[in-house]
Amino acid sequence: MQGPIFHSYEFGAREKAQLDRDGHFVLPGLLTAPTRARLTASLARVVALPETENHRPQGFAAEHDPYLASLIAHPQMLGLAHRVLGENIRFDHCVDLTREAGFAGQHWHTHSYADDQPELGFLRIFFYVNGFEADDGGLKVVPGSHLYRASLRNTSDEELHAGWLRGKTHPLTGEPLRSEALQTPPGTVILMWTHALHAVSPRRAESATRWAVVYAYRNPGAPSHARWITEGFENHPPAGAEELMSLF
Repeated sequence: MQGPIFHSYEFGAREKAQLDRDGHFVLPGLLTAPTRARLTASLARVVALPETENHRPQGFAAEHDPYLASLIAHPQMLGLAHRVLGENIRFDHCVDLTREAGFAGQHWHTHSYADDQPELGFLRIFFYVNGFEADDGGLKVVPGSHLYRASLRNTSDEELHAGWLRGKTHPLTGEPLRSEALQTPPGTVILMWTHALHAVSPRRAESATRWAVVYAYRNPGAPSHARWITEGFENHPPAGAEELMSLF
């Protein structure tokens, strides 16, 4: 039997409403100590695998490590995904997000899914194994941006604030949209709707590696351009994930 990966937490109607309002929801320190240790070891193995133009172990992280694969259908993982997406869900991808010292950061971007079908949700569940400081490999967000379902790629802070963000207000609250730099303790889990604008600050040269991984789930019903699952993994999924692999 699989042991717990999460400490106890609350995620009910109030928390779901906050996720729907902001586009993200932070669960600080949710991962247990044994889970953090195993994730660190698994991600270290995946990162050490050679990457070529036709072979990206980091993009298909769960397919290269049994422990990462076992979390796809872990009861607590699915319980969290079901609380957000409802009963009918599919696994979409598991991508290593480890960032070593000196990482240059990542500009603002969004991801799309079923843009004309708002009833279909796409949730990303980020595991930040050893957390992050706001200005050191930290996640940056724009609360409310997901409601615009914008399509942005590789947009700098300056471009964002002078362009897309300028003059926009939150569709639900009416407040001006603003970027926000998050800061999290070790073991934090962050839920994010796929349409939310986000970016990553550079990792300091003197900092330790930031261990992180993202698992994504969605309601089936539309093509998923983010879906990273090889045919072999789809045909031979980890135990308990058999019903989570098909596209529709």
